[in-house]
Amino acid sequence: MSEAFAAALTPIDGVVRVERRLRGDRRGFLARLFSADQFAEWGWNVPVAQINHSYTARKGAIRGMHFQVPPKAEKKLVTCIRGAVCDVAVDLRNGSPTFLQHHKEILSAENLVALLIPEGCGHGFQALTDDVELLYLHSEFYSPSHEAGVCPLDPALAIAWPQEAVALSDRDRQHPLLTSNYEGLRL
Repeated sequence: MSEAFAAALTPIDGVVRVERRLRGDRRGFLARLFSADQFAEWGWNVPVAQINHSYTARKGAIRGMHFQVPPKAEKKLVTCIRGAVCDVAVDLRNGSPTFLQHHKEILSAENLVALLIPEGCGHGFQALTDDVELLYLHSEFYSPSHEAGVCPLDPALAIAWPQEAVALSDRDRQHPLLTSNYEGLRL
């Protein structure tokens, strides 16, 4: 445990709940977003390849479930810097004991919780407030030919989203539904 972070393992191997600890005074605060030595203990043992910033305008909007397939599979560290989301990681790894199970966390600008998501897990979220902003650290560069997804409303995933889905992109809605013979990702 470090003074900058507190971490908790989740039921899905490699998915880690990371809580940032503030250091502050009357002027404001500092919160460390990432530290390679600390995150190596939780499975992030490669350089950060890319950092993305997303904005979601409308409460109830869902984005996901996104991932990249090998050889461009990626780890993600997801942080909410404005508003709040219900963040979800779903295990899509072939042979995993938690295959097709998911883990949810509330991430918000106020609670300073981030979710570390390993390769082979899909990621998505639902905005719990208007005007949500997220920061993503990625272990791999974006590769259009390796991007993939599953429909976040797929009954096989059984994700109980906290709100009615008010917006979903055509791309996310058209991700394939999982079939009974879905074998998952081989990493």
